[in-house]
Amino acid sequence: MLAPQGPARSLVARLDPRTRVLAAALFAVVAVAAQGIMAQLAALGVAAGLCLLARLPMRTVLRRLLALEVFMALVLVTLPFTVPGQTLFTLGGLTASAEGMERALSVAAIASAVMLAVQALLASMETVALGHALARLGVPARLATLMLFTLRYVEVLHQEYGRLRLAMRARAFRPRTGWHTWRAYGWLVGMLLVNSVERSERIHAAMRLRGFRGHYPILDLGRAGGLDWGFGAVHTASLALVLAVGMM
Repeated sequence: MLAPQGPARSLVARLDPRTRVLAAALFAVVAVAAQGIMAQLAALGVAAGLCLLARLPMRTVLRRLLALEVFMALVLVTLPFTVPGQTLFTLGGLTASAEGMERALSVAAIASAVMLAVQALLASMETVALGHALARLGVPARLATLMLFTLRYVEVLHQEYGRLRLAMRARAFRPRTGWHTWRAYGWLVGMLLVNSVERSERIHAAMRLRGFRGHYPILDLGRAGGLDWGFGAVHTASLALVLAVGMM
């Protein structure tokens, strides 16, 4: 999760967590429903504006955006050659269509817009606040609890992995392309699973001793204030404008 930067909290950080969850969900629906590349680029612009309002570190945002584009590279590269339509250019006997190129740009714009909006509205929120916000919005309490446990357990796995890797380095392990290296990595994965299960059992026992009965008490997040209503109005208007651009 990205923490708010600077001494003053950003506008997005001052919003009620439920407002941020609803805004992110509404943005995702509108971005996917937007018709035409211009509307999708407009949604991308709105998402970039949200990142600026959230005061996210641009280097981190761009690094995650690049990781998304690399992950989607195969789809984006093949779409121009697999979607039939007007010939745009020919490469090595393969014909790229203008419709396929537009489809690739559309997919990239939608995915990038949704990712940026989620980063701005949700990734900068504390995990506990997100779980309680989902529960207050009507998500089943068990599902919210499962999400909180999953996010916390990822950190447990990371800590256990770091401890085991440090132990291997202390024993002069250096990864190479050989049978010994692959066998060592196999032991690492096995010990990671075993130690993580044992640690989770100790954590669960400690929680039960402290009164845990299968769910977290849901915090009272209070009421949405004027800032939330104002942000909601502006956010809804900007998304309506995105849909209007798609209808032109």
